[in-house]
Amino acid sequence: QVQLVESGGGLVQPGGSLRLSCAASGTIFSINSMGWYRQAPGKQRELVARITSGGSTNYADSVQGRFTISRDNAKNTVYLQMNSLKPEDTAAYYCKIIYNGHQYWGQGTQVTVSS
Repeated sequence: QVQLVESGGGLVQPGGSLRLSCAASGTIFSINSMGWYRQAPGKQRELVARITSGGSTNYADSVQGRFTISRDNAKNTVYLQMNSLKPEDTAAYYCKIIYNGHQYWGQGTQVTVSS
């Protein structure tokens, strides 16, 4: 059984930074894709950033240049460094991994950007 535990969300002022972490636990050998998604109230869940096992990344246009996704394969952990945060970044952030042909979601962590 694979479980994902997210951390790092919170309240931050516009222009501030946060770092999200998502650790996968269980019997895991090699995770394929790891990614972050977000969902604001009344909106659909959307991709924020994704990183493959080989380290290739892609980002939503809205976060390109401000957010950086990275992973530590030894720790089965994916990170999302978020800089220059804007009020429109406010959402619940979820990590997702694809492992052994299945996808797994974290429980979500709230990010609120407000003065």
